[in-house]
Amino acid sequence: MKPVKKLESYYQREEETYLVEIKLNDMNQLFNSLDPSPFLVKDLDDNARDYIVGSVCEFSLSTPLKLVFYLPPEDEQEARVILPVALHNYFDYCERREHRRLKVIWRQGRIALIMGVVFLFVSLSLSKLVTKLGESTFVQFLEEGLIIIGWVALWEPAGIFLYKWWPVQYKKRVFEKLSRIPIEIRLLK
Repeated sequence: MKPVKKLESYYQREEETYLVEIKLNDMNQLFNSLDPSPFLVKDLDDNARDYIVGSVCEFSLSTPLKLVFYLPPEDEQEARVILPVALHNYFDYCERREHRRLKVIWRQGRIALIMGVVFLFVSLSLSKLVTKLGESTFVQFLEEGLIIIGWVALWEPAGIFLYKWWPVQYKKRVFEKLSRIPIEIRLLK
């Protein structure tokens, strides 16, 4: 079974848009009950957030999605006003948080690169000095060790610039998508 076909068995579709559907008995189920903030700046409940983010991550970021909340009639009016703004605000905050994390990662990478290059220069210079001590096995061991440890100092910056930023960038893009995702309120049947 193709992956998209499998997703179609889990998610409803309306035209080209997949629906991430959430049924709630009460709109408050969506929000963190320990957060005293007003609705428009409230934290999402961890389970609700994980479900929404996990559902979005199952699709390509270019796939059109819509969040659909099924609520009882008594919550409909309030939900139509509050939910889109509260959810978009929350995910916009998450996107900005990941943006800040990305900036920190790049800054750490630059610092690690400078330190690594300086350390490599020092260790290569020391290895050249060590060669003047003679040709013994210990001197060769020390020379090779200094060269190796100099290159090892560049592993961390290489890891940062090649791999460490990817997951953060992806989360940032997921939250960016969620900060603009269409939200629809429907009545529970």
